[in-house]
Amino acid sequence: METPVYDFLVDYAEKNGLRAHMPGHKGKAPDERLSELFRLDITEIAGADSLFEAEGIIAQSERNTAALYGSAASAFSAGGSTLCIQAMLAIMKMEGRRIIAARNVHRAFLNAAALLGLDVDWVLPRYSGGILSGELALSDVEEALAASDKPACFYVTSPDYTGRLADIAGLAEVCRRHGARLIVDGAHGAHLAFFEKNIHPIALGADMCCDSFHKMLPALTGAAVLHTSREEYAPLLKQAMSLFGSTSPSYLIMASLDLCNRYIAENIRSDIAAALPEIAELKGSFAGRLLFAEGDPFHITVRAAESGFCGTELADLLRSSGVECEYADDELLILLLAPSGDIGDLRRLRTALEGAVAGASSREKSSRSLNVKLPRMACTIREAAFSASEEITVEEAEGRICASVKVPCPPAVPIAVSGEVIDRDCIEIFRQYGIKTVLVVMER
Repeated sequence: METPVYDFLVDYAEKNGLRAHMPGHKGKAPDERLSELFRLDITEIAGADSLFEAEGIIAQSERNTAALYGSAASAFSAGGSTLCIQAMLAIMKMEGRRIIAARNVHRAFLNAAALLGLDVDWVLPRYSGGILSGELALSDVEEALAASDKPACFYVTSPDYTGRLADIAGLAEVCRRHGARLIVDGAHGAHLAFFEKNIHPIALGADMCCDSFHKMLPALTGAAVLHTSREEYAPLLKQAMSLFGSTSPSYLIMASLDLCNRYIAENIRSDIAAALPEIAELKGSFAGRLLFAEGDPFHITVRAAESGFCGTELADLLRSSGVECEYADDELLILLLAPSGDIGDLRRLRTALEGAVAGASSREKSSRSLNVKLPRMACTIREAAFSASEEITVEEAEGRICASVKVPCPPAVPIAVSGEVIDRDCIEIFRQYGIKTVLVVMER
């Protein structure tokens, strides 16, 4: 597959040396170890196209992405999935839609809601083992959509932070029945289109979906894509993204998206096919010792507490063997794999995990029980987020209005949302996740 953005950068650097690069550095790195990166770092010069008004090489590369994913349009983001989430919600605001969302959203969603002045109606997943993951009942979503007095959308994170996949096809059908839109934070799911059966949200009926390429594919940090399956949204993607995105997006990030297209076209399917049996063998080798969460196979989520271990202790032991986890708490250990990874990495992980299990302290098997309910909303998300605030201890917070979200990060799932009154249930969950202070609205 052609890589027009990358090819332009390389060709330009070869022809122009260090001339006409970014004004501050002129292609010259302050440290020679970064010289190649600086040499390719350009701005919107003649022929380089412009991200939010793309008509040339960037538009060509985005069309390549759309063809790979089967979308009506795909738009590059150099600002991660955060920018894509902001754009999706902005488009929903343009249409005057009510925002209904599964509660285990990322903090980026809440920040976007504050910036856009959006109110959110929540659907609680049926949590299991903590606030990071839970089953979403279609009947609960149907009830929320049916209760809306105006056109709505439903927002869901899939895969979630443990790799659990929502029933996107089922949600899409529910949304269609109610004239609603389905929008998906698929930040951890850019690879899902390339399994033997395509299970990417766009293929399953989502109206819009974002993918963080840098999370699961070989792309630079900040590389993401916003997809839509609706032709009428195609011209709105860039319009909405330009409200929030930098006017100087990184060409290095865009070039990495460009190269990622080539990787997808040429290698990802064979890499996934080679990795899946190795992942299954790794998990199978711990049968009777470790329990794993179901979902995307490239998320290896160890249900540590249910297996008789502490997730953070396992993470520390793995780190001592050169393995860094994605997330760990007392209950869970989450390891993220990538289709482009070396099969040898999986075998090294298996050895390291064997050592961690052998070296970890055993404890009574348990499953965290959470009393999760929606706190009372005292003011809008926007009003609370932009109010004067103060930081106090969790123990002092009962009855106070949450100003800014405090989360077990990563991942960033809210316990109390801006504008909600912090109650005893919230305080108990804060404690369970080791959160000692919260930001609350200043009392007048």
